[in-house]
Amino acid sequence: MLKGRAGTVGTVVAGAVVIAAAGCSSGGDGGGRGGGGGKAEDAVKLAITPATGTRQAAPDKPVTVTADKGKLTSVTLTYGKKGAKAGGKLASGGRSWTSSWTLRPSTTYTVTAKATGDGGKQATATSTFTTLTPGKKLESGMSPLDGETVGVGMPVQLLLSKPVSTKAGKVAVEKALEVRMSKPVEGAWYWVGDREVDFRPRDYWPSGQKVEVVAHLAGLKAGEGLYGMKDRSIGFTVGPRHITTVDAKKHRATVTDGGRTVRTMKVSLGKPGHDSYSGTMIAQEKAARIVMDSATTGDPGEYRIPTKWNVRLTYSGTFVHSAPWSTDAQGNDNVSHGCVNASPGDAKWFFDFTNRGDVVKVTGTSRQLRFGNGPTPWAKSWDGWLKGGAVGRPVMGTPLT
Repeated sequence: MLKGRAGTVGTVVAGAVVIAAAGCSSGGDGGGRGGGGGKAEDAVKLAITPATGTRQAAPDKPVTVTADKGKLTSVTLTYGKKGAKAGGKLASGGRSWTSSWTLRPSTTYTVTAKATGDGGKQATATSTFTTLTPGKKLESGMSPLDGETVGVGMPVQLLLSKPVSTKAGKVAVEKALEVRMSKPVEGAWYWVGDREVDFRPRDYWPSGQKVEVVAHLAGLKAGEGLYGMKDRSIGFTVGPRHITTVDAKKHRATVTDGGRTVRTMKVSLGKPGHDSYSGTMIAQEKAARIVMDSATTGDPGEYRIPTKWNVRLTYSGTFVHSAPWSTDAQGNDNVSHGCVNASPGDAKWFFDFTNRGDVVKVTGTSRQLRFGNGPTPWAKSWDGWLKGGAVGRPVMGTPLT
């Protein structure tokens, strides 16, 4: 099997390149090599699609090589000034080769194929072609950051520059996504709108898990005239199992590490009319200093306060942060505008302790977390999560090698 990063390119033109040495003379038709005696009918013919010289090859169609007699001994698919290699797979007992993944748009590729005929004659064929330049270009970004250590609740987010609005496009995107794990577990993709698709495991990630995600988007057709421009990949490590439970009625936050309680903090949550969200959230980001401004929540002028040791829980502005002005209420009453107030010492400790993706569960309030208010994969049941994918079924992570 010939393996590597592959492309699948094709056109409506099939190029048949006939390469065979006729007898023992040197030179021949320019493609045949080697030889010895043998019958002419033993010569191997190689066919490559797309044909050499093609200039508008569709990136989502496969590159194919076939040998009518004998077997392929090698196939290389290269692109770019440095000759980067793409890959593919042999089939039919070595008589055919097909590229594995889509290729980059606006790129020139060269296929070089070698084969040995049934009579022992050797042949070589090449095809050089260029993929089309799409009318609409699909760019992408991914989270977590490459090399980041994250909490056990962290989802993978694939963010797209243009909407993928059809089910066929969404299915194509999902099938182009690989999740490789050191300890393979079951997970699934969920579309959070037309420009974001997230992956979460069925249960929280195992601590110590190493994960690589590869988005084979280059050349992927995601809509009419819409093609992915480049692949994306990230690798991250899952850190300790940090889970914090915040009880709004008891005004306490209990922080655990691997199931062991490591700190209990007095807190104050949202006062009536500014209720905090109940639900399972994750630490989305951290900022040592922020100016909390009520204008960002549609209520300008009510407050504008500098805060320290901020750990964000929602897009709408829920944080765990230091609140020295409410230490008397912490542990007794809920007086905040929706955030989780803690003492300066507890807030600093929590800030230093927390990784992005750590789980924070809030209970005891009258307002429920809305799915999509930040990365909120745990606001859905597993069955609910499966319903949000275009493919509609779980995937098992592949082993990380």
